[in-house]
Amino acid sequence: MGTSVQVTPLSGAYGEGPLSYLLAVDGFRFLLDCGWTDLCDTSQLQPLAKVAPTIDAVLLSHPDMMHLGALPYAMKHLGLSAPVYATEPVFRLGLLTMYDHFLSRWQVSDFDLFTLDDVDAAFQNVVRLKYSQNYLLNDKGEGIVIAPHVAGHLLGGTVWKITKDGEDVVYAVDFNHRKEMHLNSTVLGTFVRPAVLITDAYNALNNQGYRKKQDQDFIDSLVKVLGTGGSVLLPVDTAGRVLELLLILDKYWGDRRLEYPIYFLTNVSTSTVDYVKSFLEWMGDHIAKSFESNRANAFLLKKVTLIINKEELEKLGDTPKVVLASMASLEVGFSHDIFVEMASEARNLVLFTEKGQFGTLARMLQVDPPPKAVKVTMSKRIPLVGDELKAYEEEQERIKKEEAIKASLVKEKELKASHGSNAKASDPMVIDASSSRKSASGSHFGGNNDILIDGFVPPSTSVAPMFPFFENTAEWDDFGEVINPDDYTMKQEDMDSSLMLGSGDGLDGKIDDSSARLLLDSTPSKVISNEMTVQVKCSLVYMDFEGRSDGRSVKSVIAHVAPLKLVLVHGSAEATEHLKMHCAKNLDSHVYAPQIEETIDVTSDLCAYKVQLSEKLMSNIICKKLGEHEIAWVDAEVGKEDEKLILLPPSTTPPPHKPVLVGDLKLSDFKQFLENKGWQVEFSGGALRCGEHITVRKIGDSSQKGSQQIVIEGPLCEDYYKIRAHLYSQFYLL
Repeated sequence: MGTSVQVTPLSGAYGEGPLSYLLAVDGFRFLLDCGWTDLCDTSQLQPLAKVAPTIDAVLLSHPDMMHLGALPYAMKHLGLSAPVYATEPVFRLGLLTMYDHFLSRWQVSDFDLFTLDDVDAAFQNVVRLKYSQNYLLNDKGEGIVIAPHVAGHLLGGTVWKITKDGEDVVYAVDFNHRKEMHLNSTVLGTFVRPAVLITDAYNALNNQGYRKKQDQDFIDSLVKVLGTGGSVLLPVDTAGRVLELLLILDKYWGDRRLEYPIYFLTNVSTSTVDYVKSFLEWMGDHIAKSFESNRANAFLLKKVTLIINKEELEKLGDTPKVVLASMASLEVGFSHDIFVEMASEARNLVLFTEKGQFGTLARMLQVDPPPKAVKVTMSKRIPLVGDELKAYEEEQERIKKEEAIKASLVKEKELKASHGSNAKASDPMVIDASSSRKSASGSHFGGNNDILIDGFVPPSTSVAPMFPFFENTAEWDDFGEVINPDDYTMKQEDMDSSLMLGSGDGLDGKIDDSSARLLLDSTPSKVISNEMTVQVKCSLVYMDFEGRSDGRSVKSVIAHVAPLKLVLVHGSAEATEHLKMHCAKNLDSHVYAPQIEETIDVTSDLCAYKVQLSEKLMSNIICKKLGEHEIAWVDAEVGKEDEKLILLPPSTTPPPHKPVLVGDLKLSDFKQFLENKGWQVEFSGGALRCGEHITVRKIGDSSQKGSQQIVIEGPLCEDYYKIRAHLYSQFYLL
């Protein structure tokens, strides 16, 4: 039977919420993305909480909050324990994104939804795949193959292809058909007739202008403000679209020889760029070629200064500058504080390069007309002093004593249970946690009463406490003890799991100094907050640098891919309905647009059966090599053996079949082939003119490979038969 496929949106359907979808393929349950907004509203995750323990695998498509922000929380609180699959950049940059988000929250609140340890735990078991790498799942997912492909939106961004029994399910959200300064365009257009395509309607109503003019307008707006003595704030993400903006600014500043300072400010800005420098093979072809030819790394930024705290900015005062600061939503982080400082000056500019998340301060400022004043909360973490510190220490001491008493009682019960009837004669010494040492006169052991035996249970046959003794059995030679080098080498998984603060970690300690002190210092602290009204006098501008295909291009790509069934997610209600109606009218596909928690069945209408070739049949087959595969024509009869379908040799002589030419010929390759054979060949009107009289052309629909035909035109002369023989040689004849 056909492969069973069901899709259930958990978030991000008929709206612009975070992306999270449940895909079931023959009972194997994929979680497609695990997004969250910067608001960290746990009510958004209720649909995910219902199914999280049943998830078999998680596929991450992009390294930003909207695609993976809920992963640490879901693994800590919701019972999600499935393996996670992503590309290397999505893993590394997603980790930094979550670090930056936590640090931004921790500095201004008692954030307890997840910790840095939870972030590490969520990411340490991520399986990293390369583009176009086919990964075969095991156990429950046996027979399912997953493969990541280029999405073109963010570095490492992925279009996932899930294949089982020859049917493809493609998950492609936030793809970009345009080639950018650091990214190749998506390869989604190369997929033909998948069984199911899951894609978004986010930009279905938007159309973009020319990229070159857009970049020029962007730079001109910045230079205009800087020229009048103002400063510019660009609220950006941690490690996503900001990379493209950094390259644009660095290039244009160098070309125009501008001297206005540019700062990239996040808690992990230095680590972000350090990682990105090593991801050149994931970027555009021109970047990789440039590095191979002259060792020029595109992210050796000459005009951009990387900073991890605001002290550098405060030194500049009112000097005109450009600051790219996280977070893009303006809810918390450096961008929030800088906006409050810059908003009251009319000469300043806040330039948004992406649409703000719903319900955030950035979205509020992007309405037309923008508000003249907004209420914001300014928060700061400070150490406890005086009576507050004393009260805190007393409370902590009380808690420690209670925990010590509970632990002692538990140990006493365990010991009594292990000794049975002799429990009274062998009560263990109880060490009070409030004192470092205490007399052991109450112990039945006698003798040396100063031996610390708390936590050590002696066997009932012993006459005195004896601690474990391990004999040194190391080998020695003339030069000393023989060592095993593996004991002193950190394994890759250990390195990955050590991405924490401090020396030798994945961040190399490159976070905000004040944040590091607060996280590592045991000094008690508290958060003080005050609400204030900010007069918005600065200029507010939105320019689309989100790096997504616009509505016209989305429709064109979907038409080219021509899926059998199309599922639309993630977009406003208007955009979703618009794209749904367009595709239903213009495509030969079944189109679905499910609501949140609505399960739709997109199982193929075609029935597929597994058959096994018998040994007798295989012995008579003559295979021909076709690339990495072998092909052959088979005439057989279907039989049944042990409840399995099997192909057997035909009982009668099969009728002769028409010859079949297998292959996909490109006229440009055929032209080169004929030229090497000494023929005079040229393209004319889309056809290949060979010699004086013979023409070879392709006819049919170019969007569908199987519907094209190659036609030879010309008189039946000697050249005709020679060209035809050369043409046949480009195919495999069955």
